[in-house]
Amino acid sequence: MNNFSADAADVGLRLDVFAQSKSGLTRNAVQKLIENGDVLVNGAVLKSNYRLRTGDVIEINLPPPQEMEVLPQEMPLDIVYEDNDLIVVDKPKGMVVHPAAGHYSGTLVNALLHHCEGSLSGINGVMRPGIVHRIDKDTSGLLVIAKNDRAHNGLAEQFSAHTTKREYFAIVHGGFQDDEGVVDAPIARHKVHRKKMAISPEGKRAVTNWQVMERLGRYTLVKCVLETGRTHQIRVHMASIGRPVLGDIVYGSEKQSYSTSGQVLHAGLLGFVHPTSGQYMEFTSPLPDYFVRVHSIISAQSKQNSRKDFR
Repeated sequence: MNNFSADAADVGLRLDVFAQSKSGLTRNAVQKLIENGDVLVNGAVLKSNYRLRTGDVIEINLPPPQEMEVLPQEMPLDIVYEDNDLIVVDKPKGMVVHPAAGHYSGTLVNALLHHCEGSLSGINGVMRPGIVHRIDKDTSGLLVIAKNDRAHNGLAEQFSAHTTKREYFAIVHGGFQDDEGVVDAPIARHKVHRKKMAISPEGKRAVTNWQVMERLGRYTLVKCVLETGRTHQIRVHMASIGRPVLGDIVYGSEKQSYSTSGQVLHAGLLGFVHPTSGQYMEFTSPLPDYFVRVHSIISAQSKQNSRKDFR
């Protein structure tokens, strides 16, 4: 049971919107809780569209979490490196990293459990075995996974201290006057849309260094080097400077374009110190087919427009 009091900033908010922001659940899930009498306002069951008043006490009773069994699945894996302590994989676009609501199979973890025969670190529990860091479903590229707890702790310390090396490539909307720059802006969970992140003075420090790799007319190919690793960091930072990642329907204003099925963003380089040997290791991943295809289309259009302007 969770109790919240509505303050001046909450006045006028719909009950379901308020409950969603506090619970992190989807709007549909919250509305079902309200219908079932699991969300009370001053002890009473009200409708989802009730508008909050100052001093209202909202009680949210969340159902107990259900234990899910994560099963091994035989799936293709692009393994870049593997030893007794860790495995580096090149994740394809569209693959979810670990099981969560709506995705209990077909994830990278399911494939790893099969490939490693269950030999993964258990620090993050049964839903995220071996997972030290993650990238979004529609972001492609390199990930390192720990096979045992010792390796997990050693890698996690490096990610926490921001000593790993991570470079991403993205096609973004718009052009840049400068060839390089830095976005240093704190990121926190969005106060209303709980699945989104946002620039906020209350957030954790986040730093993204960007560099223009190629100017493509109305678009730009950029390299982003992370100093920190916040959720959705590159997508939030690039959108904050008016250069959202192409295909990003969450932080951009577009629907879908160039049949991208999500953001054109690729984790192309990953470097870290091996937690056992102490040796620095660095891995690279070439731009995948979807990225190359979109780049080729945009590049051709840019050259064609340039020829028209010249005439």
